Amino acid sequence: MSVQTDSAFTRERDIGIIQEHTFAGALSFMRRRYTRDLTNFALAVTGVPFDCATTNRPGTRFGPRAIREQSSLQAHDAPYGWDFDPFSEIAIADYGDCAFDHARVDQIPGAIQQHISTILDSDTAVLTLGGDHYISYPVIAAHAKKYGPLSLIQFDAHSDTWADDEPDRIDHGTMFYKAFREGLIVPERSVQVGIRTSNPDTLGVNIIDAMTVHQTPLPDIAQQIRGVVGDNPVYLTFDIDSLDPAYAPGTGTPVSGGLTSAQVAIVLRQLSGINLVGMDVVEVAPAYDHSDITAIAAAHVAVDLICLWAQNHRSNNG
Repeated sequence: MSVQTDSAFTRERDIGIIQEHTFAGALSFMRRRYTRDLTNFALAVTGVPFDCATTNRPGTRFGPRAIREQSSLQAHDAPYGWDFDPFSEIAIADYGDCAFDHARVDQIPGAIQQHISTILDSDTAVLTLGGDHYISYPVIAAHAKKYGPLSLIQFDAHSDTWADDEPDRIDHGTMFYKAFREGLIVPERSVQVGIRTSNPDTLGVNIIDAMTVHQTPLPDIAQQIRGVVGDNPVYLTFDIDSLDPAYAPGTGTPVSGGLTSAQVAIVLRQLSGINLVGMDVVEVAPAYDHSDITAIAAAHVAVDLICLWAQNHRSNNG
């Protein structure tokens, strides 16, 4: 077997799997090429290492790096459970991280939105790695600018729709309230999955709480999600705290009673056919992790989201 090193910089082809030691080499996502030149790339993976909006434990600024590192465990095989390998068919780049001045927090939302818009303007789709969940707000704003009002599929322990009418507040528990109020997301065509904290005002969003997931056949959960979003453009955001702390302890606001990694894998696979235009995985805080299990789970979710997105890309491109 021929083993390559540092394929994030040395690979000659942007499609295909390269054998590289999981314990060595540059930590690009899934050993993809690090580049800001998106010519001929269909999808870019980018990190937003921001965690100044947290309400409990900080540390998700280290999430993108941790997810990249653990993605190397999957990079030498085709994704399990899918009938195709997007990495062998589609050019996917690691675009690196969003740059911002950490001491000028008020400027960071604009920097994130511009970063994502730059990628989208090149007709390249985006998978974003967080960072705390606030980052989804400017990322969604960039997607809504291109695609119009979006359906949101949100896997989360928290609704993140607590009322907040102060435009300049940066909080990872209120940003979807603002996104709905601003018309970036269509509430009746959106669904939150795994919720297990109280917020009486749902803003008209469909909610499938964690207990319902545990008590309902998973194909029915997926069918319900698909029925809500229909053929509307979908942004899927995955807060790692949607998983139970047994599966994802490395996060800022863990809540008992959550989803299992197996449940999530089954549901994601059965969302095939949704019009997925953007996606993120957020709230991985490595300092609170054990044996990297949270980052491993996040990397698996990220790969599943790429597969889900790639199904539509394959259909639209013959």
